[in-house]
Amino acid sequence: MKKLIVAAAIAALFSAGTALATDIKVGVTAGEHAQIMEKVREIAAKKDLNIEIIEFSDYVVPNQALADGDLNANSFQHQPYLDNQIADRGFDLVSVGTTITTPMGVYSKKVKGLEELKDGATVAIPNDPTNGGRALLILASKGLIKVNPDAGLKVGPADVTENPKNLQFAELDAAQLPRSLDDVDAAVINTNYALEAGLHPKTDAIAIESEKSPYANVIAVRSEDKDADWVKTLVESYHDDSVRAFINEEFKGALIPSW
Repeated sequence: MKKLIVAAAIAALFSAGTALATDIKVGVTAGEHAQIMEKVREIAAKKDLNIEIIEFSDYVVPNQALADGDLNANSFQHQPYLDNQIADRGFDLVSVGTTITTPMGVYSKKVKGLEELKDGATVAIPNDPTNGGRALLILASKGLIKVNPDAGLKVGPADVTENPKNLQFAELDAAQLPRSLDDVDAAVINTNYALEAGLHPKTDAIAIESEKSPYANVIAVRSEDKDADWVKTLVESYHDDSVRAFINEEFKGALIPSW
């Protein structure tokens, strides 16, 4: 009888332990966000949070998938992009923690410095308003153009007030920018797509964004979930010291932990 009681107690404890585990789906873009989330998944598993990682190839779908309930969270975008998506598409999403900052870079196969760009040179930039504005602000910070300060972070080509080199701006899907380097004089490329194409911002960019920027990436969830226990565990797992060490070692300064 005692053996039966002990066995039953062990079974009850095991059942209770497994019942506490939570399964979630987290959307990421391929590349560094997916790699880091793999490390986060290891940490989270020790805290009874099981993460299924869903990879996307663009910036458009992950927020829609989160809003539709196909994901529990996503980790791929900076705060200004999320703000713009919420304003434009009415998503009821909120950021719950910062992740990494990825300084945007200017790359070229034609010139070795911005000063070498000729009159009328074509510069490719992302075609979404947030990242396109970010690219133009980088060019402005390097003295190539001036932009209307009233436009804030949502700068577009129409907001360029001075353009001494008569630069032409080719607005392309962000994921296609590395492939455009054979056809344009320079391209301003998000770091995740640069790394995916074998470009390192520290060694291959001819100019790079200041590390002091408002473009820290975030973890986003639906507003209704922001106070859920699993959200707290997800953020704590991402902010673990071992994840910071992994980022610093794996990406050699191309990515900066932002917590």
